[in-house]
Amino acid sequence: MKRTFGILAVSLAVAGIATLATPHSTWAAYKVTDVANGGTISGKVLLGSAKKESKSYTISKDPDACGTGNREVPFVRANGPALRDAVVYLLKVKEGKAFESGLKKTTINQEKCQFMPYLSVMENGGVLEAINSDSVLHNIHTYELIGRARRTVMNVSQPEKGNIVTKKVKLRKGAGMKVECDAHDFMHAFVFVAKNPYYAVVDDKGQFEIKGVPEGKYKINSWHGVLGDQKGTVTVTAGGTVNVDFSY
Repeated sequence: MKRTFGILAVSLAVAGIATLATPHSTWAAYKVTDVANGGTISGKVLLGSAKKESKSYTISKDPDACGTGNREVPFVRANGPALRDAVVYLLKVKEGKAFESGLKKTTINQEKCQFMPYLSVMENGGVLEAINSDSVLHNIHTYELIGRARRTVMNVSQPEKGNIVTKKVKLRKGAGMKVECDAHDFMHAFVFVAKNPYYAVVDDKGQFEIKGVPEGKYKINSWHGVLGDQKGTVTVTAGGTVNVDFSY
């Protein structure tokens, strides 16, 4: 069974128009152009003064699919001083290189009562697909993360194994989404939503590299689904490499 969701209800659309008219809205159409002699931004993201964080949940239902006992969810992971599950990205880039292929549609699978993968990346304006691979009901609920606030993007029941739902996602202000299951409180994941192709997911050493950046001065952020954003600026020269580090 496959269900595709259309436009929002009129009442929500009216509110959305007001939000889009504000100067805080950051989404705009991105133009693909040739980038000659682009620069490179590299660096690392550190845990800093932040702490590793996990939470233990009791699995109290659907043991055949979900298992039994407790589920430990690591919300903030680190490898020594290196923060994991972070994304570094440039803000308000109007034009440049093309997006990587495959970001127009991103799939989250629900199997053994877990979202896989834990961290996904998709292009803003693309489609998020959710698959229920379990023989129990799941209810996928995604939220746009806007500072400490969050706004529902998708809230859909998936009662049957093999059920697939899709949703076009266009975030107005947030850089990413939190994913939860309303039927199982121990299911959690995150999606970074790229408004331009100048981003990089850190590796297990907290390192990142963004290539093909047009010459210029940019705002650059590090995003983590739980810890939020760290902000900075960077100046890129043609063919040059610049280092930027972040610490929480």
